[in-house]
Amino acid sequence: MLIGLDPLLTPDLLHALAAMGHGDRIALVDANYPATRGRRSIALPGADAPHALRAVLSVLPIDSFIPDPVLVMQVVGSPQEVPDVVVEMNAVLGEYGNAPAVALERHAFYAAAEAAYAIVATGERRFYGNIILTKGVIPPEDMQ
Repeated sequence: MLIGLDPLLTPDLLHALAAMGHGDRIALVDANYPATRGRRSIALPGADAPHALRAVLSVLPIDSFIPDPVLVMQVVGSPQEVPDVVVEMNAVLGEYGNAPAVALERHAFYAAAEAAYAIVATGERRFYGNIILTKGVIPPEDMQ
């Protein structure tokens, strides 16, 4: 255990987040997602998507230099629908001063997730509990 860190931030997850560079992506995916498709798979089975997202955002800056730094998967057959889990994740994004996620078509989301630095398999049971985050930078004045 470490002081000041969310206990959901496992050693493997912390290592991945620290090793990522500006512009790298990390995908947090639900329990139905084929997480082993990615280059690096990290298990976080005890957390639902909003709690996993909150833990990650407690240490990860989101990229402010690109138009769509946070992505979710569109509902198949109903692209305008926003599932409850996405509403909850957007609320968590807002807690950290980030804009809501942009929805991508399913196969485009899969391709983006597979290209991510890591895929974190959460215990989220609801469909569409998937989100991709693009790592930003920390300004020198905010570093301690």
